[in-house]
Amino acid sequence: MKLTEKDKIFLERLKELTQTKELWVDLKKDGYKRLILKGNYGDKIDQAFKMTRQGVRWRFYRLFNFIYISAYETIYFVETVFGTELRDKAIEIAKERIELRKKIQQQNEPWREND
Repeated sequence: MKLTEKDKIFLERLKELTQTKELWVDLKKDGYKRLILKGNYGDKIDQAFKMTRQGVRWRFYRLFNFIYISAYETIYFVETVFGTELRDKAIEIAKERIELRKKIQQQNEPWREND
């Protein structure tokens, strides 16, 4: 599953807020382990993400417990079957694809400053 542009913006903003210790990610272990977002109460969260607190929680859950964990489940399965010898090649291909996407995006959005 690919990340949307909104997902990418959300992750960048979340990173900023976790670095300032306003929000943090914790592991919930009440039978069904999952990642949860802590410190997300009050009006500040609505303003920071420009969405409701419930929207923030939904997007966090989707990104971290569905997409992120599912990606590792897939990697774990593939590496269980084939071993880890393909990992370096897969990372190389992924990095190349990311760079190509960035290059295409910059060509399609010439008004945007270089990131």
